[in-house]
Amino acid sequence: MKELNHLNALIIEPHQGMRASLHNMLNLCEITKIDHAVSAGAAIRLLYGKRYDIILCGYDLGDGQDGQQLLEDLRQNRIIPLSTLFVMVTAERSYEKVVSAAEFAPSDYLLKPFTADKLMERLIRAAERRALFMPVYDLMDQGDIAEAIKLCERSEMESPRLATDFMRIRAELFITSGQLDKAGSVYEQIFLLKELPWARLGLAKTYFLQQRFAEAEEILIALIADNSQYLDAYDWLAKTQQANGKLAQAKVVLESAVSISPHAVRRLRKLGEVALEVGDIEIAERSFEQVVSKARYSEFRDPEDHVHLVETLVSHGNTQQAASVIRDMEKTLGSSPKTAACSAFSSALMHQANGDTELAIQQLNTAVEACRDSAGLSNQLKMMLAKNCLDNELEQGASEVMLDVMNNSAEHAVIGKAMALFEQAGKKELAEAIAKESRRQVVELVASGAEKARQGDFAGAVELMTQAASRMPDNPQVIFNAAVAVLKCLENSGWDSRLGEQGKVYIEHARHLDAANPKLMQLGELYVSILKKYGVSMTPLSIKSRVTPR
Repeated sequence: MKELNHLNALIIEPHQGMRASLHNMLNLCEITKIDHAVSAGAAIRLLYGKRYDIILCGYDLGDGQDGQQLLEDLRQNRIIPLSTLFVMVTAERSYEKVVSAAEFAPSDYLLKPFTADKLMERLIRAAERRALFMPVYDLMDQGDIAEAIKLCERSEMESPRLATDFMRIRAELFITSGQLDKAGSVYEQIFLLKELPWARLGLAKTYFLQQRFAEAEEILIALIADNSQYLDAYDWLAKTQQANGKLAQAKVVLESAVSISPHAVRRLRKLGEVALEVGDIEIAERSFEQVVSKARYSEFRDPEDHVHLVETLVSHGNTQQAASVIRDMEKTLGSSPKTAACSAFSSALMHQANGDTELAIQQLNTAVEACRDSAGLSNQLKMMLAKNCLDNELEQGASEVMLDVMNNSAEHAVIGKAMALFEQAGKKELAEAIAKESRRQVVELVASGAEKARQGDFAGAVELMTQAASRMPDNPQVIFNAAVAVLKCLENSGWDSRLGEQGKVYIEHARHLDAANPKLMQLGELYVSILKKYGVSMTPLSIKSRVTPR
């Protein structure tokens, strides 16, 4: 059992007897490095500080999240790496139907009762498969995308049985590094070999990222027609339609997906947001009620969900329930850096509905002030706040918030919405002035950083761009140039481990914000060349740095 005896494991199970049974079974598999967690929250806290090779997770975790919802949180927020084997343990015979409709499937699942021999057989099979992919996973963790792509190409030839799996990873790496045409070509090659649904989805993703929305939509509609349970295709179709201004169609698609899998919080949240945009208050209220309820035991609760629920409630005069939702947010999410702004804005909406304009204005001013110190607020919420400021003739507050939106937008569509919002309020000239100021600030910051580097003040360039990245954490141009400043400093001034980690975080975030940027590959290659120059061992990005904003 040498395949397993070097691995460590985490058991996530609320019942002591079952935890002990799973522990003993792992011991019989010669796995001895084992930790326990009694809940989803306890597991996430352990996973923030430690990597595990194997996670055995009960599907029924008692009060709070079930195992499938926990897996979604872990994968979506990148808390566990691709190399972690996640095995679901369940007595639910219906789980096969659950997992067939899930975007994030476990590595394997076991139906109770099962023996230690059965567990060992499944783990050995999964570990052997994992071992074939580990060299690629290691390169990906280390940020060496170019070498990971080359290794995938070699592995496709050496392991023909797994060729399509390595091709899939290669295509995803091309997307990560901004090489969208190459990614599309690989997905097309895969589909010619075998009509795999995920290959068609991958091609649609590349079209979406290239803003070829009509072509992406055509593929996704056909994909869903052939695979009615493929939820990831529904999500991307809705996303494509939303980007192309087809909000009503996007809402219908999301409703269909929710009817298939009603417990995915992220999808329910998106349905609520789209329903609000098209004015379907009933669907929005129902969606956000479920989001607030289902996310109550998640480590990734978001006070913005409470704001949206309050918005739906006050729209039909239910201010008493809105007040209860605000109290719940303040009580249970008081430690979130977003809560101060969300609480003030929600209170403003409630006071406005009660006809108390003076109190509403006070709370709007408080919300604008809180926005200055609240990183992570979505552009959608900020635009809602700006609109309410304009409705109450708080032009300065609206301008401040909207400037922040424009400084932190990775999408032209968001800036277009922001401009339209001001134009509808009769403030077209003000919108144009804000947009001009936003462009000026970004260009000036980037140029100042580049000038400092040109003069040899690499530390000064890093300091300036770090401050800019803190002010504009979701501006792709700023984050890309912050990464460049850090790498140039390391290249010219010597290795510094803190800066090395910071540079890697910026590179990862730049990929997240603008996957279509063709310069991403060069940025990654520069990082790897610096590590090799100083003989630094490449280490995975820290888990906390992996968590990206919503």
